[in-house]
Amino acid sequence: MPPTAGETQGEDGGSASVSQRIIKIGKIPDDSDKKASNRRLKDVEICVPIVCGTIAFYLGRKASESQSHKWTVYVRGATNEDLGVVIKRVVFQLHPSFNNPTRVVESPPFELSESGWGEFDIGISLFFHSDVCEKQLDLYHHLKLYPEDESGPQSTKKPVVVESYNEIVFPEPSEGFFARVQNHPAVVVPRLPTDFNLPAPVPVENINERGRGDTKDHPLSQWFLNFSEADELLKLAAARQQVQAHIIKLRRQLSMIDGMTQPLKPASSYEYT
Repeated sequence: MPPTAGETQGEDGGSASVSQRIIKIGKIPDDSDKKASNRRLKDVEICVPIVCGTIAFYLGRKASESQSHKWTVYVRGATNEDLGVVIKRVVFQLHPSFNNPTRVVESPPFELSESGWGEFDIGISLFFHSDVCEKQLDLYHHLKLYPEDESGPQSTKKPVVVESYNEIVFPEPSEGFFARVQNHPAVVVPRLPTDFNLPAPVPVENINERGRGDTKDHPLSQWFLNFSEADELLKLAAARQQVQAHIIKLRRQLSMIDGMTQPLKPASSYEYT
């Protein structure tokens, strides 16, 4: 699904660009022969809303030909919650002209800051915890330094902001993954039937040893964009999850009914002499 994009004017006059799309991760092969925590939940989807973005400040009098802007690229939760519960690490691929252009961020907040003069596409690779998905997700985000309206001198106080909303969908998650994130605010999950038994959640290695990973009090949070459709998208995702939970319940009931209506096997016949 191609993203839809639009140019907007930030509340404080800064230039802002937004886009939105849904990314569905491919299904993982059935592993019903493995331990219970790895069993897949059929007809269930877990949604993780994320935002990829860049914020660029003009350096003004401090600018030079090779260093005109300071900028930050990041991956954050759509509601600024900690994404470390799902994402293990993020790899940012910068332009080859940078020293060490491949940057690895092992813990949230997933971001890096640099300075330069040119615009380019930044490669962003998301790596997930082992119980989430074995595949990486590759995204691209355009670094924009200059506002669309260049009628006057560029402000040093009002940055150029570009953000994209992405809803990552994981179909048929493992029971262990579901149990671990079902109450986490960064994740949208359906309600399973009350009599559905999940395995005890297993915490991710070293996740409790990290510092705070959310971006609610981030130094740049005042420039983060509010997506007008994000709340509606989350509501639609939650409604879809409820439908899926109802489907699970109905299938279980039908399965029980089918088992009750199976014809009885005839008793063994004995031959008397």
